[in-house]
Amino acid sequence: MCRLYGFHASAPTRVECTLLRAQNALVAQSRADERGLANADGWGIVFYDGGFPHARKREMAAFEDPTFVETASGVSAATVVAHVRRATVGGVSYFNTHPFTYGRWTFAHNGTLSGFRRLEPQLRREVVPRLLAARLGSTDSELIFLWLLSRLAKAGCDPDGDDRCDVDSVTTELIRGLRLLAARSEARAAEPARLNVVLTDGDVLLASRWRNSLRWLERRGVYDCEVCGQPHVAAEHRDGYRAVVVASEPISDEPWQVVPEGSVLAVGADLRGHIRPLAD
Repeated sequence: MCRLYGFHASAPTRVECTLLRAQNALVAQSRADERGLANADGWGIVFYDGGFPHARKREMAAFEDPTFVETASGVSAATVVAHVRRATVGGVSYFNTHPFTYGRWTFAHNGTLSGFRRLEPQLRREVVPRLLAARLGSTDSELIFLWLLSRLAKAGCDPDGDDRCDVDSVTTELIRGLRLLAARSEARAAEPARLNVVLTDGDVLLASRWRNSLRWLERRGVYDCEVCGQPHVAAEHRDGYRAVVVASEPISDEPWQVVPEGSVLAVGADLRGHIRPLAD
């Protein structure tokens, strides 16, 4: 199991303190999370610039890697996804390191699709060929990502197209997809699937909680950071500033809320968190 982080704001924001310096920064969670487990099998940071994701990843522990510090210190973006990995399916390698990207889409996963080896052939058959050709690693997570993008494509939201997808359509398809994956997994494996994911195209951001911990936070307005004492948003972008943050566990002393088990947190153009249940 891993630790993940998603950020979506109305303006570019520095995330250095969140990733490096806060009370429970992501780099600290790579050494030991709230369960006492290390997530030291790779790290990745994806940030959006010009409408597309830019990824920095390494197959080593974030707390041991100066490149993580260098990358996290330099990121200022309106949408960021970060991840520290504890390997389950697929060995430790660059191509198995989250987050995964395709076109303008980014995906990170905390959990395991139980029974994956028996489910993998069917999932591969259901992925659009051009998307399957983009698979570089051997994880369940990357294949789930491409499978979900294939479902979006068949629903009229082409990941290779120029049109943006509205948050309601993406949320509905993500819910349907996760429910189907969980049902297939439970029919094939003794252990339940764990499907906490973050999915974004830079315009919408969604996060699911399915049998792992997940917290979220809304920020309204710009204030001095409790860690460094400085605002993380440039002066010209501070009017009307809003942001939503999601993470596997609380990172700061701010008032984090629990994402209910079996639900999706969806963030669209209004920069507000909307929770929808995964069940009927």
